[in-house]
Amino acid sequence: YPHQHVPERQLSEFNMTETKAMLGSYTKVLFVRDPFQRLISTFMQSMGSSPSFSSFIQDVLASGHHNARETWKPLVSLCRPCLVQYDYVVVFGFLRQELGHLLWRAGLPADDLLPEFTDSEVQWTYSWLSEQMFSELSPQQKKQLSHFYRWDLAAFPFSSSLLMG
Repeated sequence: YPHQHVPERQLSEFNMTETKAMLGSYTKVLFVRDPFQRLISTFMQSMGSSPSFSSFIQDVLASGHHNARETWKPLVSLCRPCLVQYDYVVVFGFLRQELGHLLWRAGLPADDLLPEFTDSEVQWTYSWLSEQMFSELSPQQKKQLSHFYRWDLAAFPFSSSLLMG
């Protein structure tokens, strides 16, 4: 039989009963990353659109929550952790150990399926880069960013984030 095309629907388009039934039938995994590292990554990928990291941050803050792009929008507004009870939250920087655990829980051979990760090198690089970029920001921008991402910082284990200050 020919495959019927069903348009993709967002979770918010379902009523609460449908949402609950659907979410109850899946293992839900959420991948999260420190908001400041997400900002650095977005800035690096869009080099040239802002003259400096500080001006990029000013644009982010000026956009507000409602007009924020997905690349820097707070995670709690994207993934709804209060609505969706995730089975696993995987933090960027610990991918190898956390994905290995997920595969083990699913009964799959982790060693055969996992790509080679360089978590410790990535962590060190982002730590150094974060400190450099953070030093470019004014005290007011730092305070505003901490406020902008306050719910992400409260909901997820980003205890070493520079925005926690």
